[in-house]
Amino acid sequence: MSKQKKIAIIGGGITGLTAAYYLQKEIKTNNLPYKIDLIESSDKLGGKMETIKQDGFTIERGPDSFLIRKESAARLAHEVGIDHDLVKNGTGKAYVLVGDKLHEMPKGSFMGIPTQLAPFLLSNMFSLKGKVRMLSDFVLPKSTIQSDQSVGEFFRRRFGNELLENLIEPLLSGIYAGNIDQLSLMATFPQFYQMEQKHRSLIKGSRETLPKKKDRPVNKTSKFYSLRGGLQSFIDVIEKELDPAIVSIHKATSVDHIEKKTEDYHLLLDNGEVNKADSLILTTAFPVVKRIFSQYDFWQVFGETKATSVANVVLTFDVDSIPSNLDGTGFVVSRNSNYRITACTWTHKKWPNTTPEGKAMLRCYVGRPGDEGVVDLSDAEIAEIALKDLKKIMGISGKPDFHVVTRWRDAMPQYTVGHLDRLNDLRVQMEKELPGVLLAGSGYQGIGIPDCIDQGERAVADILEFLQK
Repeated sequence: MSKQKKIAIIGGGITGLTAAYYLQKEIKTNNLPYKIDLIESSDKLGGKMETIKQDGFTIERGPDSFLIRKESAARLAHEVGIDHDLVKNGTGKAYVLVGDKLHEMPKGSFMGIPTQLAPFLLSNMFSLKGKVRMLSDFVLPKSTIQSDQSVGEFFRRRFGNELLENLIEPLLSGIYAGNIDQLSLMATFPQFYQMEQKHRSLIKGSRETLPKKKDRPVNKTSKFYSLRGGLQSFIDVIEKELDPAIVSIHKATSVDHIEKKTEDYHLLLDNGEVNKADSLILTTAFPVVKRIFSQYDFWQVFGETKATSVANVVLTFDVDSIPSNLDGTGFVVSRNSNYRITACTWTHKKWPNTTPEGKAMLRCYVGRPGDEGVVDLSDAEIAEIALKDLKKIMGISGKPDFHVVTRWRDAMPQYTVGHLDRLNDLRVQMEKELPGVLLAGSGYQGIGIPDCIDQGERAVADILEFLQK
């Protein structure tokens, strides 16, 4: 009979939960002699995925959705039997705030890149000079850079400053909350580099990549899924699916230190206990990993990781307080605009199931490179900043019924130029020094929910291969 083996998963966010769920499935299906410890430092699982209910509103404190085209999240929802609660976002106009004016986002674009020229050329969001510069994408040669470059350098070269700063940057920074002149293109949007190398022009490449017009649905289609009861229900259902006979969950428990022994790893927990494991999946931020394995000096190959701080504030109103001529799902803010909010989702329009009849819910985002101190202000001060901006931008009247502020300090990892090379070097060192120890999660190879689920699945495959050698 095979010796029982122990797998420790450190971090109970969606990456760690995914790994635990799919490991458990493999253990049951193949009758493997493995047990799992899932260790989470906070008193709840789910990481940034957290939903609260208040006065009939369903409020997301972290992400509010995930991309439909990245299939792993919907597949996991089906696995745990919650796919019947998947809901698609309401569709409508999206806007960009440039200067003091909301401009309708030009139709026919892919992540801000034109796929139809007429809406861009007719838009008053760009000057004549900006439009001419944008069209130079048709004649510019492809990049000769073979390694990495910043997102800002890449798109500025293709399109100039106006399209980048008024549209592309607000859309892309809304995902990573970072400085596009430091963000790695290959770690964030490698598809655009590949598109340029294949088609030379990004506009031509986007046209070739997207479905032909005759093949597209007549109506604008939804791009995002959420869950009827909020994303917290995803976490709750996965947790319930974990069998205590296989997965031991340790909440409000931190790992102080890990030592590699001859045959296994010893985990010293903050409650004084020592757990043993044959292999580990580390889904925590890199500074935590480096701290718990502090006796090793090879961590410097990954460099000093950066993370930005952001906050969001939810404001609820009577629907009559919102001007009726505003039809759409929200807006992003050009970095040239003199506002402290960076984006606003009209949640009652985008996710109608979250808001009671006759009410409106707006969710604003604050905090960006250079203005991260806003996160340290009081709830009332953050809400007041958002309300002041919204009154000026949207013409809102009246006061909100209530507000909910959520801060995420040092929570948005920044994949700076060279990130993937450094990550590969780190994994090579770990394979030599710490066999059976894997990294996965938002700090490494993708911050969206499906990206984290993908990493959890890959970690399961790698752990099983290691243990079965």
